[in-house]
Amino acid sequence: MPATSRRALFAGSAAGGAAALLPAVPAEAGSRQRPAACASYRAEYHFTVPDQWKNDPQRPVWIDGEYAYYYLYNPDYFAGGTNAGTAWRLVTSKDLVAFTDRGIAVPKDTTPNGDVWSGSAVVDTDNTAGFGAGAVVVLVTMEPVESANTQAQYLYYSTDGGRTFTNSGTAPVLPNPGVRDFRDPKVIRDEERGRWVMALAENHRIGFYHSADLRNWAYAGDFVEEGLGVLECPDLFRITADDGTVKWVLGASANGKGSGLPNTYAYWTGAFDGSAFTADSPDPQWLDHGWDWYGAVTFEKRDAGGAPDPRGRYAIGWLNNWDYANFTPTIDTDGFNGTDSIVREVTLERAASGTYHLASQPVVALDAHVSRTLRLGDIEVDGSRVLDYRGRAYEISCEITWDQLTGAGLQLRRSPDGSRHIDAGVYRDFAFLNRRGTVNPDASGRWQESHSPFDPSARRVRLRVLVDRTSVEMFVDDGRHTHSSVAFPYLIDTGLSLFTIEGRALFRNVVIREFTL
Repeated sequence: MPATSRRALFAGSAAGGAAALLPAVPAEAGSRQRPAACASYRAEYHFTVPDQWKNDPQRPVWIDGEYAYYYLYNPDYFAGGTNAGTAWRLVTSKDLVAFTDRGIAVPKDTTPNGDVWSGSAVVDTDNTAGFGAGAVVVLVTMEPVESANTQAQYLYYSTDGGRTFTNSGTAPVLPNPGVRDFRDPKVIRDEERGRWVMALAENHRIGFYHSADLRNWAYAGDFVEEGLGVLECPDLFRITADDGTVKWVLGASANGKGSGLPNTYAYWTGAFDGSAFTADSPDPQWLDHGWDWYGAVTFEKRDAGGAPDPRGRYAIGWLNNWDYANFTPTIDTDGFNGTDSIVREVTLERAASGTYHLASQPVVALDAHVSRTLRLGDIEVDGSRVLDYRGRAYEISCEITWDQLTGAGLQLRRSPDGSRHIDAGVYRDFAFLNRRGTVNPDASGRWQESHSPFDPSARRVRLRVLVDRTSVEMFVDDGRHTHSSVAFPYLIDTGLSLFTIEGRALFRNVVIREFTL
């Protein structure tokens, strides 16, 4: 086939019809049951809510040999939409790939304070709060009166291993000081100083607070960041880099779209003295460059015996975006709205320049769920080459090398006639993930192709791409940069092809894997 141009590559977009194809939240009340004959858009190997709605992940905690993963769940989504409010629902997992549902753990609307928002759970090993050694304590935001500067932090506790929680009263443990945004408490144990530390989202700043007992909190300092919208879901942790250097990382869900930046997980590496965070650089880095990795959390990486790994963490994000949160075919086909990213293993790496960055790869335990492997070897491409493979959910990995070209990559979920597809690869000096060529939730047409930096002088790139029924996650060069975006290809669009733009490339060690949970 003749050399492919970038314009021809992205022709044939179905995105313009997305708004008409994707329904808003149904008005009728009650649970929606998927018709028996209806095709399914439920992800095959990503976590999805059983029914209704989910959004923000809550940081998983290690309890009795497994991870307890809480998430915001709205059991009344189809009756009242997202305004119906959320509870915390619980699943448990030993490998962070397969999850067992445990039902609602922190209920909503059981006090005058209403529903429960994002927060964090900790295991109070030393009984600092007085609920017993090993009690699980949740600090969570509630807003008794909407839009009245009443967001505050409340405490719930569990004495049955985090399965059910009781409120410690209706008064906040950290009252609102008179501001609109005052939410999403992330609590960690500061072992060096023998106290608890909370990071709190306060509009364009992250506040830090101390407590000896999880009940009484004192302001300690803040970190201010202008230009990234309202910061949400803060994160704070210490990690050891690949060169042995210990760094602190401060993260938050942020909206940089107005500045041409992502609206995912922004982070800074630096130092934390227990009260103040000092960033190595004022400019944020991003753990994901796609459109749909929001409300993300990182959490401790534990071995089978429960020992934490100081050199690694896990991360999980919500595969959605508040700009179009209610647009998904799963509402009608499967009776739910809520899918998470694959869990990632996150490490801190030192670049040749001396700076530090986070890198991420899919959790290793995913390997244990491989049901089929196709090893296609090395494939030379000049233009386009359609592979003899059909699939809706899989992983494809390869290394692309070349002497001279403008771009190269993969066409995923390709239609039989080649007019619809999702494109992932590199072009000149950036890596990209482009969903414009298939049905997707962005009716505005503005958030179609995501970019991350790429050095074309390397003349090679390693790609690992996870494809599921409504999502694509691309890991570039061993996870130096990642892109996560949702898309809703027609279920008949199952093709796969390789492409180059203005040149020839060798796709080395092309491997396709499928998974069964």
